[in-house]
Amino acid sequence: MARKRKKDSPGKQAVMPVMRADAAGIDIGATEIFVAVPPDRAVENVRSFPPFTQDLYAWAEWLEQCGVKTVAMESTGGVLDTPVSDFGGAWF
Repeated sequence: MARKRKKDSPGKQAVMPVMRADAAGIDIGATEIFVAVPPDRAVENVRSFPPFTQDLYAWAEWLEQCGVKTVAMESTGGVLDTPVSDFGGAWF
């Protein structure tokens, strides 16, 4: 018989320190890009964008408006090439 897992109570969640308060997370996929900023920066703090160049500029502008100074990007394959080559680290 399988053991039942204990449910975590809300009071037992680990609290991790904030290392970069002005950071955003970007998940780059072939058909959609998800961009997340800290919850206090925007009412809708996670947005999705199409993967086209004009949209790349749109989410970069949104990050700038949210006061983001650094980003962490995740991508599979060579999908990351365009954002990195277009920005070259100039904004973040």
